Amino acid sequence: MTIAELCLLLAVILTIVSIMPAKMDGGGAFDNGNPRDPKFYTPGLRVRSQGAHLNGFEAFPFFATAVILAEMRGVPQTTVNALAIAFLVVRVLYVALYLADKPSFRSLAWSAGFACNVALFLSPFWAGR
Repeated sequence: MTIAELCLLLAVILTIVSIMPAKMDGGGAFDNGNPRDPKFYTPGLRVRSQGAHLNGFEAFPFFATAVILAEMRGVPQTTVNALAIAFLVVRVLYVALYLADKPSFRSLAWSAGFACNVALFLSPFWAGR
């Protein structure tokens, strides 16, 4: 298993963990029988946590596709690993900025993550594969 493939697992874990602040902030108000109750995700930390969580699910398919494509096309593994790690680091920063209510910096982090994915996706072209 490559480092980039482990980053796929870590990206999923980060997406799952990003909803935890909302559940912890809610105390006893969170109803696991109705986990998507919009009334629970009120403005503030809970709604930001949910936003980071949902965005993780939105970002993951492109990341997974880009990693798998790059590996299947024989891009040097060091390149794939470096870009996957960069994406994951930026995603951690993205979640932290989302939770801290820093929308402008969060958008910059999102853009950097997207750029990592585009670079991964296009890496076979650059590697002549």
